[in-house]
Amino acid sequence: MSGPVLSDFRTGYPFPLDAFQDDACAALEDGYSVLVCAPTGAGKTVVGEFAVHLALAAGQKCFYTTPIKALSNQKFNDLVARYGADRVGLLTGDTTVNGEAPVVVMTTEVLRNMLYVGSSSLVDLGYVVMDEVHYLGDRFRGAVWEEVIIHLPAAIRLVSLSATVSNAEEFGEWLVSVRGETRVIVHEQRPVPLWQHMLVGKRLFDLFSSADDGQGSADGTAVDGELLRHVADRDRQFEPVPNRRGGRPGRGYRPPHRPDVIAKLDSEGLLPAITFIFSRAGCDAAVRQCVWAGLWLTSEDERDEIDAVVDELTSTVAAEDLEVLGYWDWRDALRRGIAAHHAGLIPAFKQTVEELFVRGLVRAVFATETLALGINMPARSVVLERLTKFNGETHADVTPGEYTQLTGRAGRRGIDVEGHAVVLWAPEVDPVRVAGLASTRTYPLRSSFRPSYNMAVNLVDQMGRAAARDLLESSFAQFQADRAVAGLVKQIRRNEQLLDDYAKQMHCHLGDFAGYADLRRRLSELESAAARDGARARRGAVAASLEKLRRGDVVRVPRGRRAGLAVVLDPGVHPRDDPRPLVVTESRWSGRLSLVDFSAPVDVLGRVTVPKHVNHRSPQERRDLASSLRALDVAEPESPHRKRATPGEDEEVTRLRAAIRAHPCHACSDREQHARWAERRARLARENDGLRHRIEGRTGSLGRTFDRICLLLDERGYLDAEHATPAGRQLARIWSESDLIVAECLSAGVWDDLQPAELAAVVSALVYEPRRDESGTEAMPTPGIRDALAQTVRIWAALADEEADRGLPRSREPQLGFVWASYRWARQERLDGVLLAAADRGTELSAGDFIRWCKQLLDLLDQIAGAPGAPPAAGAARAAVIAVRRGVVAQSMAP
Repeated sequence: MSGPVLSDFRTGYPFPLDAFQDDACAALEDGYSVLVCAPTGAGKTVVGEFAVHLALAAGQKCFYTTPIKALSNQKFNDLVARYGADRVGLLTGDTTVNGEAPVVVMTTEVLRNMLYVGSSSLVDLGYVVMDEVHYLGDRFRGAVWEEVIIHLPAAIRLVSLSATVSNAEEFGEWLVSVRGETRVIVHEQRPVPLWQHMLVGKRLFDLFSSADDGQGSADGTAVDGELLRHVADRDRQFEPVPNRRGGRPGRGYRPPHRPDVIAKLDSEGLLPAITFIFSRAGCDAAVRQCVWAGLWLTSEDERDEIDAVVDELTSTVAAEDLEVLGYWDWRDALRRGIAAHHAGLIPAFKQTVEELFVRGLVRAVFATETLALGINMPARSVVLERLTKFNGETHADVTPGEYTQLTGRAGRRGIDVEGHAVVLWAPEVDPVRVAGLASTRTYPLRSSFRPSYNMAVNLVDQMGRAAARDLLESSFAQFQADRAVAGLVKQIRRNEQLLDDYAKQMHCHLGDFAGYADLRRRLSELESAAARDGARARRGAVAASLEKLRRGDVVRVPRGRRAGLAVVLDPGVHPRDDPRPLVVTESRWSGRLSLVDFSAPVDVLGRVTVPKHVNHRSPQERRDLASSLRALDVAEPESPHRKRATPGEDEEVTRLRAAIRAHPCHACSDREQHARWAERRARLARENDGLRHRIEGRTGSLGRTFDRICLLLDERGYLDAEHATPAGRQLARIWSESDLIVAECLSAGVWDDLQPAELAAVVSALVYEPRRDESGTEAMPTPGIRDALAQTVRIWAALADEEADRGLPRSREPQLGFVWASYRWARQERLDGVLLAAADRGTELSAGDFIRWCKQLLDLLDQIAGAPGAPPAAGAARAAVIAVRRGVVAQSMAP
């Protein structure tokens, strides 16, 4: 039985609500908060829209939060179309539209900041929708979601919308503990059935056997037999062949040509399709390949319509910027029905791609995984080229949850009767593994919450230390840690019973076998330690000998594929890493060697003359150097001697061996059987010690971290007993990963004398994060920038050392790769010149990357400009904001 508001709400939709939508909306009208977990495209946002409807009906406010600005913009437009521009606002940090409206769409960080400053906008707030709430597991930004959930006043109803997670009940229990009565609604049925496929060469196979229902096998083992046989045949076809770089032999496999894949999908009626490529450069390359192959997916009439949309949505882009943005090639691909979608595109280009895709005018999109997050771009098919992706630190396998999120785009509700997920086969892709990804239904939500400096000073100033500590320990992170502790305690008890059993099994009638086993263990540890010390000493000696190498030295590589003579082209000495000399060998191989290539210190066997500007990639120059090596007359180096143990070690080893032989249990006929039980007991005892250590680490772990942060803030003058000092109030308004570094620089006055463009350049070092190693340059645009950056880095280094001493995570190191670009842009230079100058100095930036970092820079400059106490740098920060917010940067900030 639904209430009157829900009955009225239903009339606004042309389709009946699903049961899970009805249940969630009814719970909301009954006064409960709700957690709704459902697959992508199932219609979770209907529940969020009902919260908006409830708020307006009751004369209250509703905040609709999202994790990314693109999703906020999209939801803003949806709600404006439904409720009118006068009743809907938008706040995304860099955009403010009708911010005092009864319904405001915002990024989650904006709401977090409102809560900390006690914003008047919170008055009459009745509902908060947290779209994509599973984002609280994100290791970089996830803490913000928990901060909001914990800090929201108890009377506000919370609508949490999540992708399917396997621990929804656990998350719901935590929500009940911090928010009060919360109904958990889990819906696992996709609105459009999803069929799984593999494309092997030019043949498209079903992943699962025909007996499967299209939703995947329960255990992931019912893989189609014909697919397995075909893959086995393909595996046998590829013989080892030398790869192009002349290194390790590779397989004679070439991935399918992307235009052929799109053509195959087109012939099977599987377009429109999104192909996920976990690289921006890969997405752009895929578009170029399709264009060069002459692929057309549109009619003449559709091209005219595409032209009209492109003209409308890109009309504000300055003509002088079109060339550097690659506008004409991008437009040509769109007219063919082909596009890329990634963070490297400027917002106007991304919006155009999204609009054309939704209209069905673009039919093949090559996208990075960011497209899988919330943006309304469903397709008939989703293609995965690879099953590994870069996670911010290393290349890792796609998880079942990520696979589900990506393939969840397939199948347009109300348009397609079924969706299709297609994985491209390669020799390293096992169909059984793919079936496991497709059929796994376990994606637990794990908290990434940890207190920050900004959070600590805000909480202490608002409620005092004790209450702040209690609040932190009510986080989902601590909730999960405490639940895990209960399981660890049970495991320790089970292990203790086993320890008693093992003690009985190792009992020896001749004496104390535990003491005998301890002697054997100590001897084994001493021998192992001696071996490790020897290896470390050899490694150190090898490193020292490599550090002495000079250009032209001839050495012998003792083993492996590179064995033989080699001439050093570049010693490769690095102050923070092991030396990696660049060499050319007598077999004409060129590359860098490392410590693992040498088992003993390196001897210089001779010298050869190396040209001043040698190109080690040139086959001719490698051949000439190899010839000079073969002409040398060098002697074989002496064999390395084994490192001997120290006299003290020898004496202890001798004593232990004698004690073992003299022990009564040494004569036992069942000695080795007892020893095996003793080793099992020792391993289990070590495991229990580890479990106890984990319990100590988890119990109250967030509270201990908070205490360490507060002590550091006390000593640096940001906290005074139960309140923030003037410096602390400045820190409380800095919402940045480098919050304390910013506050320290403001307090020390290191930025006070900078001009606006100089301040923009220096502050950029605290927001910019390179996507890969960059060569950069030590030369800075002005002496003022150079000196301010040097002081900023010194402040960071001192803080990082103190953090390490206190057991706190080290603050992020300033990065200089955006300094020149931000300085030149703030000096009003043209975009093409700015990007070219950045590339010349080792930083490759796309226009989209440049805009993204300018937005981050503007956000932090705005905070400095509005910092309490009006620091001297505030005036320059305000002027820098005006200087940076122009051209394509300003255009990208429009909603």
